[in-house]
Amino acid sequence: MPRQPRVESIGFHHIINRGVARGNIFLKPDDYEKFLEILEDAKLRYDFFVHSFCLMSNHYHLLVETKNENLSLIARQINSKYAQYFNREYKRVGPLWQGRFKNYYVHDESYLCILLRYIERNPIKAKMTQDIGKYKWSASTSLLVGLHVELLDGSMLLDKELFALLETEISEKELEKLDTLQKTKYTQENETTKRQKQRTLNEYFDTMTSFKQRDKSIKEAVQDGYKQSEIAEFLQLSRTTISKIMAKLSNEK
Repeated sequence: MPRQPRVESIGFHHIINRGVARGNIFLKPDDYEKFLEILEDAKLRYDFFVHSFCLMSNHYHLLVETKNENLSLIARQINSKYAQYFNREYKRVGPLWQGRFKNYYVHDESYLCILLRYIERNPIKAKMTQDIGKYKWSASTSLLVGLHVELLDGSMLLDKELFALLETEISEKELEKLDTLQKTKYTQENETTKRQKQRTLNEYFDTMTSFKQRDKSIKEAVQDGYKQSEIAEFLQLSRTTISKIMAKLSNEK
């Protein structure tokens, strides 16, 4: 089966890569520093923003914002340069990475806010620290202690109010939303990025047996890229009714 083309659209992308066989890709402090040096060189060469990063022992997370459709060039530069360094440093041969990097196009503003917290709280989730700003190899700590200033120039985390949100734990509901959004697929059509519709509207509503189930299906259809107007027309409801249902679901805990 052919690989699905990457979405290279200008905008926000969450990049993840892991060591082959989940092996460690950082063995000493100099390795982390070298990766960040390579990341900064790539930023200067390809002109993009680094909003957040977290380097864990066997994988990394980056949240970048591209200004051109060059995401693959950016990731290849980072991964190949670091693999060359690592193999030379530790006198090894063969691939360093588990496979080609993963990237998630961040099309939703609320997704972006959850994602920032998810990335920066990764060391807390892994029980490597209890507080934001205490794990050295993250953007939040770098900003607090004044490191990697050029790399994080333009980062959204320079906004004090947004930075303060990192202290808030991620709820189960938010984790579910993050999982759903990361599974969402996108296509590019004439310079426009659109969510792929995963199912027909019939498939969402053909087994509807209650208003609660209907409302849940409405939310799922919206998350998969259907417009509220399309759903309203299909269900023969007003757009106002669909909007109220979505607002009610958003406010539920």
